[in-house]
Amino acid sequence: MKFVLAGARFAQPLSFPNAAAAAAHPLAAQIFATGGVYNVFMVQDFVTVNKLPDVDWTGLIAQLQPMLECFDAQRGPV
Repeated sequence: MKFVLAGARFAQPLSFPNAAAAAAHPLAAQIFATGGVYNVFMVQDFVTVNKLPDVDWTGLIAQLQPMLECFDAQRGPV
């Protein structure tokens, strides 16, 4: 699922294939902490989240949307 942000928030593409790889990045770590996520990709003005097949998008989006809106409102790191 692709989440578009209000503006560029990432100076370079960031890819996190698992929670361990995301541990040092606050937003990516928070996304993985929701459970059921297997990959996060961030570039310029969007974040792409891939989920495991048995995870429902509705519940996951309900957790991710406020998290990403807060990050975007705080004009997260560039």
